[in-house]
Amino acid sequence: MNLTTSTDGNISGKVQCPGDKSISQRILILGAFMNQDMVIDGFLHGEDPLSTMNALNQIGAGIQIDEDDRVLLCKRNQSFHDSDNVINLGNSGTGLRLMLGLASGMGLKASFVGDESLSSRPMERVINPLAEMGANIVSSEGKLPISISSSTINMQYTYELPIASAQVKSCILLAGLSAGIGIEIIEPIQTRDHTERMLKNFGANIKITSLDGKNIIKLDSTNNLHAKNYTVVGDISSAAFLIVAALISNSPGLEIINVGMNPSRIGVLKALRKMGANIKLKNQRLVSGEPCADLTVKKSKLKGVELSGEIIPNIIDEIPIISIAAAFADGNTVIKDAAELRVKESDRLQAVSEGFSVLGIKHENFEDGMSIQGSPNTLLIDQSVSIESHDDHRIAMSFLIAGLKCSQSITVRNCENIFTSFPNFIELISSIGYELEKQ
Repeated sequence: MNLTTSTDGNISGKVQCPGDKSISQRILILGAFMNQDMVIDGFLHGEDPLSTMNALNQIGAGIQIDEDDRVLLCKRNQSFHDSDNVINLGNSGTGLRLMLGLASGMGLKASFVGDESLSSRPMERVINPLAEMGANIVSSEGKLPISISSSTINMQYTYELPIASAQVKSCILLAGLSAGIGIEIIEPIQTRDHTERMLKNFGANIKITSLDGKNIIKLDSTNNLHAKNYTVVGDISSAAFLIVAALISNSPGLEIINVGMNPSRIGVLKALRKMGANIKLKNQRLVSGEPCADLTVKKSKLKGVELSGEIIPNIIDEIPIISIAAAFADGNTVIKDAAELRVKESDRLQAVSEGFSVLGIKHENFEDGMSIQGSPNTLLIDQSVSIESHDDHRIAMSFLIAGLKCSQSITVRNCENIFTSFPNFIELISSIGYELEKQ
């Protein structure tokens, strides 16, 4: 499916932010592990969370969806079991890494595969610590397919993350939780902490402290978790596309309700505000242990900035759409310390660079980031252009938003990937004044 932009978008209105993808996957795994009656509202029915749901059901979770799109977890009479069939996680790196932790801790036998994109992504960062903990794992040179054979993890484990990664952290925590062992994780910079908050919400013995600038998470070996109904807050990573759309268009105002405001995720707001964005919060509240608020966004005069260091892990998923904002800001924006973008669903630095080259946006791509020479004016291009999504949902949506500031239409190729994280993107963006044509 290709999508083509229109040239007369005028973003305004009020929309509900789609459920958080990271939280949706984590609550499925932790909820299934607790094996108690539970209802999940606000779940993101995207391809990635659904792949994780299917994976859990293959090992006996029995998760269902009711007529109101709520997720139902019911107490089972049996424990998780080995999977006789290969478990396919599709495009979900979060689902795969967290399932590897759960399955290893439970001592299950299972084999995992994924789509072409996921199969190219490095998995040593979870394979190595899980093997150190005692799991028997065989991979294809650190990538999919990956097989786990029955093993026992029974020793307390301390691990210092060589690279800040919430997925690795969550994988190890789930392995320790399901194995019933104590875990200590030291991370150089705090990453998104949805797993820790969720564990606290259900009564786990988990403590988070800091020492010498590092974040230390300790999970006790004994945990008596108590399930309760859970509401998934909106995904700020998805909201970022809507926010930038309102900032660069002639928007009189866009309201986005139910946006997750987790401190480890709001770097995108800090980055955009540093650029001069007019973003206001109201109705701040706590939902199932996660901060949440409603946002009002208005067209703003953006300026170039430098983004590097501690903020980068906090905005790593939002850098493609921040790059679009930078392209229509006044002055030069420099992004550094973001080499992690090269091993996401695509090489996102290269993908953004290629798109910018098609549009004639001046930039320089280097190993751990890029510099972008922005201009607040509408981008004048001679004719309609075509940009490759690289089978990456964030690249696809970013360049579709860029179409709001182009004199001619942009066709983004192969946009089915959008459904992994933002299944109603086309309908929602249309409801606030920006039509996309399917081809």
